Amino acid sequence: MSLLTTMIRHLGTDASKADSQASITASETSEHCQSLFVTTNLEIRKFAWVRVGEIDIEQNGKVFRLLSPEYFAWLRSRMVTAQAAHKAGKLPEDAWNTLRQRFNALQELAIREFGKESLQEVLHSFSPKNYRPPALCSEPQEKPVEVPRKDWIYPGNQAWKCKQPVTSHAVAKVDAIREEAMAKGWSEARLYQNQGRFRFPCGEDYGLVCFVDGDQEIGEVTERFIEIIHGPKSGRPSTLRFYNPDVPQPWMKKVED
Repeated sequence: MSLLTTMIRHLGTDASKADSQASITASETSEHCQSLFVTTNLEIRKFAWVRVGEIDIEQNGKVFRLLSPEYFAWLRSRMVTAQAAHKAGKLPEDAWNTLRQRFNALQELAIREFGKESLQEVLHSFSPKNYRPPALCSEPQEKPVEVPRKDWIYPGNQAWKCKQPVTSHAVAKVDAIREEAMAKGWSEARLYQNQGRFRFPCGEDYGLVCFVDGDQEIGEVTERFIEIIHGPKSGRPSTLRFYNPDVPQPWMKKVED
């Protein structure tokens, strides 16, 4: 939000209502100026109950800050910005007049409370860039509901004697080559199965997903084998082959009946 928008965000159809709050005279409030709170668009309000040390109060979508010399100096710097925007034709006449009238009333109150010399001293050394203006507190974000983590089980509708834990990282690697592999004759079980009749890695029940965790990466995919590259970024990678027992391999001999 721009600095100008900060000043005039609440100006508009409710300007007349806000002006009635901004027209508090010095005689009415001089005894209670320490309890005067002002918004960034110069609405002035008194609160009957304020906690000790509280400087910002949120009400009806607006933030009221306790009037102080530093806050007055910041509001004055916004008025300078608004005046420049008005002269450049970027701020309508009605909006500028509303801000000007509110600020004049506020300035009278500030001078009565803090003194003209004290305000001028603060204005002389004040840096708007280093001042933290009031702002609405952001709504606390609700913590997303955590989906219960499910262990990877394939096949999911069966309970085999042995099971090898599989990480989501390993599953993602296999997912990346799934279509290519299945187009070359690999079954889903050969890619994803992590249950077997014997303890891992014995037997031929365990799929590729059980062998590509950690720094192992998947290389070439062929009908007969899929490459598993160990330490591809180590400078000394090694490559193994995960063979498909469902297709003929060079070492297999056909047994004649």
